[in-house]
Amino acid sequence: MIDRATVDRIYAAANIVEIIGDYVTLKRKGVNYMACCPFHNEKTPSFVVSPAKGLYKCFGCGKGGNAVTFLMEHESVSYPEALKMVAKRYGITVEEREETEEDIRKNNDRESMFAVNSWAAEYFVNYLHNTGEGQSVGLGYFRHQRRLTDATIKKFGLGFCPSHGDEMTRAALAAGYKQEFLQMTGLTKARESDGHLYDPFRDRVIFPVHNISGRVVAFGARTLRSDKKVAKYLNSPESEIYSKRNEIYGLYFAKRAIQQQDCSIMVEGYLDVISMHQVGIENVVASSGTSLTQQQIRLLARFSRNMTVIYDSDPAGIKASLRGIDLILQEGLNVRVVLLPDGEDPDSFARSHTADEVRTYIADHEQDFLDFKARLLLDEAQGDPARKAGVISDMVQSIAQIPDAIQRAVYIKECARTTDTSEQVLIAEVARKRMASTGDREADEFVRRQTARYREEQAAAEAANTPVINTKVEAGSSAEALERELVKFLIKYGHRSFEFREAKTQVECNVAEVIFNELDADKLQFSDQRYHKLLDAYREQWRERGVGVEVPMQYFINHTDPEVINIAIELSTDGDNYVPSELWRRKEVHVESEEELLAAGVPKAVTLYKSKVIERLINEQQARLKGDISEEEESQILQQIARLNQVKAALAKKVNRLIV
Repeated sequence: MIDRATVDRIYAAANIVEIIGDYVTLKRKGVNYMACCPFHNEKTPSFVVSPAKGLYKCFGCGKGGNAVTFLMEHESVSYPEALKMVAKRYGITVEEREETEEDIRKNNDRESMFAVNSWAAEYFVNYLHNTGEGQSVGLGYFRHQRRLTDATIKKFGLGFCPSHGDEMTRAALAAGYKQEFLQMTGLTKARESDGHLYDPFRDRVIFPVHNISGRVVAFGARTLRSDKKVAKYLNSPESEIYSKRNEIYGLYFAKRAIQQQDCSIMVEGYLDVISMHQVGIENVVASSGTSLTQQQIRLLARFSRNMTVIYDSDPAGIKASLRGIDLILQEGLNVRVVLLPDGEDPDSFARSHTADEVRTYIADHEQDFLDFKARLLLDEAQGDPARKAGVISDMVQSIAQIPDAIQRAVYIKECARTTDTSEQVLIAEVARKRMASTGDREADEFVRRQTARYREEQAAAEAANTPVINTKVEAGSSAEALERELVKFLIKYGHRSFEFREAKTQVECNVAEVIFNELDADKLQFSDQRYHKLLDAYREQWRERGVGVEVPMQYFINHTDPEVINIAIELSTDGDNYVPSELWRRKEVHVESEEELLAAGVPKAVTLYKSKVIERLINEQQARLKGDISEEEESQILQQIARLNQVKAALAKKVNRLIV
């Protein structure tokens, strides 16, 4: 059995157009896609796929369903097998087991939480419209201060929670809803002093949060008091049915418009979304004041690869949100930015303009994100060379996230023009950044690809004098063997460089710099103390001498620690006895140069070592499961194991590509 939470994640990740598009040629027609049905012979397309609804339907043979049932039908597999196929495609770990009484209870609990949220949403709406307090306070705020129409208030299910401390809780209990589910959803809390139940959302206007299928998973509650000691917004806690990382406010109402206009507009808060919808701009969603996550971006990408982010004129807010945009670029979306006039936010701007005026303003003022970022940061640098260098480094980091090589080339050229920097320097720096990021297919190719063969006479001349790098590590090597290999690379070749290429640009990478950067990026430390000591000894000298400067072997041989001396001598003499055969050269057999072998060996050793560390962490977490732990701890451990397995899978793919 696959647990309900995993099934929900699979359905949330499944892009029906991508999945069905693997089997039939889909052609866009309005908001939907059409094709000839794969389940019966036809010449005129009657097979329709709706991304907004996540469904397909053939009006010829009558078959219909979702992405999972399509695979069941087309591949003749069971429901669990189809779920696994989708999960594998989107990197979701599936742990299958027999359905226990505990599993049944959890699934029932989830449905109970949905039920209590649905009841609460109706309760808040009813209280807003049908009580004196709701009408005077809540409706007064929505209608007069925010100028929302009754139709808009109804559309978004806006409501009001009574000001009396426990009125909503008592009503829910009287209606038959259990206290445990009221508390699990965050609708009710218990005072620590005496256990008395109360409404945390009391005396606040309510904004229900819907998931992509329209079910209420959480609530946002805004106070109308001016007291600065009172939190302006309260939100439902994370629960079995709600994870803020996976939900986007307003997407349920915006998904059709996003698909129709092939663009999503990202704003910050609930009222920004609601006011924009009211004026007629309906492809608007909100991050609700949090940085966008990979899950949210992929969810939006199901409906459009284009995004426009609207900022108000607050510089601090803009800079804070800029840091999250790199993740959008990494997912391959096209991002543009609109800066509103001073003193305006999307809510106020929408309330003071017509739909046509808002659309015209967006069209006239939207800028490419990277151009906007460069100009914003350069203005702050104000000619200071050090700060300008920091801006350029920041831009390089963003450009390096873009997966499409052509787009990267265009942005590099534009960045070079904007910052008055050498284009070749930017290309090289972007290439370095991409090589350092794990899981990048193209960067892996650069690392894997050996440099051009030396001319015959160079290979013959160098081969006789250059020891072959005997890289013994393979996928099954132990962590100790991999630590040994990395230290060996350092003390023998740490000052050397190897070449890789991106497009027509050759970039040199220093061996020691690559190893230290990769280890430091994930805060990895060697478990074998002998190699750990030698690593630290080399790092100290490397920092003192600089990149590309050889650390003499004599330094290690004369070290004060006997263990460092012994292991340095052992490694320095390992694999130095072999030179290429003269017969090979006469037979024109290509002898790989030291540089070529470093280009293949160093990245492979680092990646295998990271994979081994991940295996150890997984084993440690699995061992914890066997102990006496709470249900909450078990859930956290399983989530951690799932995340580690995803990293392990990505590293395994990288290792396979690095092996030539």
